[in-house]
Amino acid sequence: MQTIQGKVVVITGASSGLGEATARLLAAKDAKVVLGARRADRINALAADIKIQGGEAIAKVTDVTKLAEVQALVDLAVKTYGRLDVIINNAGLMPSSLLSLLKVEDWERMIDVNLKGVLYGIAAALPIMQTQKSGHIINVSSVSGHKVSPGTAVYAATKHAVRVISEGLRQEVTPFNIRTTILSPGAVATELPDSVTDGPTAQGIKEFYKIAIPAESFARMVAFAIEQPEDVNVNEILFRPTAQEY
Repeated sequence: MQTIQGKVVVITGASSGLGEATARLLAAKDAKVVLGARRADRINALAADIKIQGGEAIAKVTDVTKLAEVQALVDLAVKTYGRLDVIINNAGLMPSSLLSLLKVEDWERMIDVNLKGVLYGIAAALPIMQTQKSGHIINVSSVSGHKVSPGTAVYAATKHAVRVISEGLRQEVTPFNIRTTILSPGAVATELPDSVTDGPTAQGIKEFYKIAIPAESFARMVAFAIEQPEDVNVNEILFRPTAQEY
């Protein structure tokens, strides 16, 4: 097993939920975490708390729908620490609804954040990792990246796309000693359900999420993938609450 100690890790969507839990766990394992999210107060407070706990963290306001801001986040990591070991393209939202409701703005937001945000993370990190001849790109999909149900069509489409892009990336970067991992969580306790704008859909998701497991379960999966020996590439982890049928 390799150590997480000293690794420079960029995390998008780091202000809460999966990103926050991952930042805390990796920092506790002595990684240098670089936090990106839109909510300045949240990521600044998180970075400060990690430092109080003895960890190392810096934060930068980042909107993943803007390539320049994602690039600036990655550049900050390299400028501060001299390299980039891991990027976790975690930012995402889930304003699910039936297609017949024609919530086009929600469709566009999901495509911009869930899909373009991942692509922008790859675009920012890949040239650096190619030059280093090392690195690890972790993209967050979902159980919905494997199956679809009524009301989840667009969300599931973005998460399927993340898996397709990640597999294409995996094949392209093998000559550069770069690892890739797709993480596909089921119901995990985050703010994700709060992004649902349709009342009946929101109520159904709230009911479904009663079985949600803690965000720390996701963080442990991230750590597991990173800690594997350099010649082992964990390409995908799909996990759910034990009680989850879907």
